[in-house]
Amino acid sequence: MEKYKNTLYRNIKKQLSDWLELDKTKMVTTNEVHRFLHSIKGTAGTIELGGLMLISENLLGKLDEDSDGVWKQDDLENLLFALIEHTYEYEHFAEVEIKEKPAHDTQAPLIQIIDDDISMLILLKDILEEKGWMVITSSDPVKATKQYFEMQPDCLILDIQLPTKDGYQVLQDIQFHNEKYFIPKIMISIQNDKQSRIKAYKMGADDFISKPIDIEEFVVKIERHIQRKKIFDQSVLIDELTQVYNRRFFEDVLPRYFQDFKRNGNLFSISIIDLDHFKRVNDTYGHAMGDVVLLEFAQFIKNNIRSSDLICRYGGEEFVIIFPQTANEEARNKLTELIKIFSTKSFTYEQQHFSVSFSAGVYTVHDESITPKEAFEEADSSLYEAKRLGRARVESIQKTSIKKKYLNVSVIDDDIIIRTILTKILQSMDFPLYDLHIAVYEDGDSFLNSNRANENIAHFLILDGVMPTMDGIDVLKKVKKGSNADCFTVLMLTGRKSSGDIATALKLGADDYVTKPFNITDLQVRMERLIKKIM
Repeated sequence: MEKYKNTLYRNIKKQLSDWLELDKTKMVTTNEVHRFLHSIKGTAGTIELGGLMLISENLLGKLDEDSDGVWKQDDLENLLFALIEHTYEYEHFAEVEIKEKPAHDTQAPLIQIIDDDISMLILLKDILEEKGWMVITSSDPVKATKQYFEMQPDCLILDIQLPTKDGYQVLQDIQFHNEKYFIPKIMISIQNDKQSRIKAYKMGADDFISKPIDIEEFVVKIERHIQRKKIFDQSVLIDELTQVYNRRFFEDVLPRYFQDFKRNGNLFSISIIDLDHFKRVNDTYGHAMGDVVLLEFAQFIKNNIRSSDLICRYGGEEFVIIFPQTANEEARNKLTELIKIFSTKSFTYEQQHFSVSFSAGVYTVHDESITPKEAFEEADSSLYEAKRLGRARVESIQKTSIKKKYLNVSVIDDDIIIRTILTKILQSMDFPLYDLHIAVYEDGDSFLNSNRANENIAHFLILDGVMPTMDGIDVLKKVKKGSNADCFTVLMLTGRKSSGDIATALKLGADDYVTKPFNITDLQVRMERLIKKIM
């Protein structure tokens, strides 16, 4: 039976590849697609492939068997994407199952490792990602320091022996610029003498682990440090009643958004929100009930905004939300939707039912000359205007139009199935202030000979490590030697046994790598994180 299953999937992949590689001007008839899916459904049912049968059955339901229509390539890709994805996952199921690597989510702790021993980087990254954590790695201390400030990891693992700068100097740079934030820093080193350990602690290290590393003990220590950070953040930076960030945290973190805007042009919106007639709630139902309303309101907002958005309790019934990479209109639309939903929520006190609304003011930071104080005052003035006009509404006295920025995204892979999957993932991503200009190439030559390879704008490059004629390492070398090398952020796709290629790629300047076969959800999260770093 296994032989027939493998043959069926091999035939499916061949037909999908043939269609996906067709010239854009050529069409596939509905009748051809229908016959293809009908054949899959019948065979899959016979050889007990229930999942494949269900997918083909659902796709057949979207077709009219008697139609004389034709399918353009883009439309056909959209129609068959579930089958493309399923075929890739089946082909690599055994390898993925052995790895048992969980998919990450955007809330997973982010760990940064800096070490010039590439084999150690690869080993530690694999071990820590098996725990469901996200890991970024670098062997270049200068680049790694920049990466630290851009991505704000939840834990830093740092070797003492590094090129150009040693681990002590890197730690000193980080401590000097980031002393207000608690991020556990763990030094690792072959030097395990007393003086080295004392120096590490004096420079700001929270722990010291000697090489060779006991992996079991290492994982437990990292887990404990991440738990400590979570407890610390909650005790110092979380409002005790509402369990969202407090005013102290907001005032510390707001300047960072302005610095990021000045450095990368990352626009963001600030909103001040205030519960309407909240004094009346306290006077009528008591302060204990008022606290219930505040808690439920804060949790409602937190659960209905993006994970990248930030809500803080500023004081009393007043809260602040920061919407990263969000223009004015989008922020206003989101808040209007939240007001509408929250206003229908019913609270009960001694068999009395009541509801509460809120008002909001929005200001979008789009000018480098504006200060945090001025931006906050603008948002506050807009809140005042919302209350003046009757409450339960959103206002912005700011009048501005924001032009989206371009980000080139290029995919280079000789496998049409993988190119299609990556393209669909990228097309599904939403970055309100940026337009992703996506292009795909089946080999390195066609990319390097294209105009976009030489453009001086931000560029996210997804690069297969092994390709015919010119492999990914050769492409990476040429990209990093170009006059616009600083424009590129590179994600390498590598085979499981390509540790040499991984080492070379990291040394040449690749920003991250993913081993094939990859988990599609995991890859999407990693790509989003890297793109946000660029922005």
